Amino acid sequence: MLTQTPHRAVKSSFAWWKPVLFFTVVIIGLWLVKWQPYYGKAFIAAETHSIGKSIIAQQEVNPLKAAWDYAMVYFIAVWKAAVLGVMLGSLVQVLIPGDWLMRTLGQPRFSGTLFGTLFSLPGMMCTCCAAPVAAGMRRQSVSMGGALAFWLGNPLLNPATLIFMGFVLGWHFALIRLVVGIMTVLGVATLVQLWVKDQPQATDIPPIAQAIPPQGNFLQRWMKALWSLFWSTIPVYIIAVLALGAARVWLFPHADGAVGNTLFWVIVMAVAGCLFVIPTAAEIPIIQTMMLAGMGTAPALALLITLPAVSLPSLIMLHKAFPAKALWLTGGLVTLSGILVGTLALL
Repeated sequence: MLTQTPHRAVKSSFAWWKPVLFFTVVIIGLWLVKWQPYYGKAFIAAETHSIGKSIIAQQEVNPLKAAWDYAMVYFIAVWKAAVLGVMLGSLVQVLIPGDWLMRTLGQPRFSGTLFGTLFSLPGMMCTCCAAPVAAGMRRQSVSMGGALAFWLGNPLLNPATLIFMGFVLGWHFALIRLVVGIMTVLGVATLVQLWVKDQPQATDIPPIAQAIPPQGNFLQRWMKALWSLFWSTIPVYIIAVLALGAARVWLFPHADGAVGNTLFWVIVMAVAGCLFVIPTAAEIPIIQTMMLAGMGTAPALALLITLPAVSLPSLIMLHKAFPAKALWLTGGLVTLSGILVGTLALL
């Protein structure tokens, strides 16, 4: 009788205001940062067949100036979403009951991967802004498959990006992105889950220990989670963005006819797309600009998949949340996905 008392006390005192607060922050945050701005942007894309200049259009010879200029343009575009991502990644650790996550995203089966994919659709975040949320989910013992599907699904299956893409690049590009994107998200998350041994924290904790409430009040626990998540993701993120800003001249050549419709350029663009970092939907004007400069359809399709899916900064941001093997496999499989779709376009 005595050993069951803590468990009963926790059950009877479950704070429903916590998940309500979490989903309130999610809805308000996504409305302000994503949903409302994208609604207006869709009409602009339909009328002008453009969503703005390519973020890498301005080429600098000086690497230091290139790094600074790109970082300024990039962070101005993503800072709101980045702040929201860190907030949600920390709040999911203190407001969502662990058993909720374990019953859905915590399952190391295909159902967990599928739930992660579905939960990613409203987020519409770029790979770096979704990374802190995925890291927070992993700290709550979400399975690798579920967290990876959420992380990859945010940029690859973004409904707004698909609409912009249809108006700007053509609906055939949007259809290819949707089909290959679904296959990439589900395939990569499933294979990494199968090939890499996962060690979720909660499985090693006895049931009675899980029933004991966390120490400290909500604000103390949130500040601790926020501080820990911030320092494990943001500093390396900033450094990596600066480094890639300096390297963008070599990653994406803009000379007329430089990027031909060959297997060599498919592979080069697939690798470059996996390394480089962009804001949400920035792959559309990048591909549009490079195709106008003579880039072939095959390397364009490789970029269509790899450029938004992952980036070197986002992979580094998750180095504490996933085993190194899982991140290497994710980057390699996404690159392979881009190479395959580009190669098929050559046939």
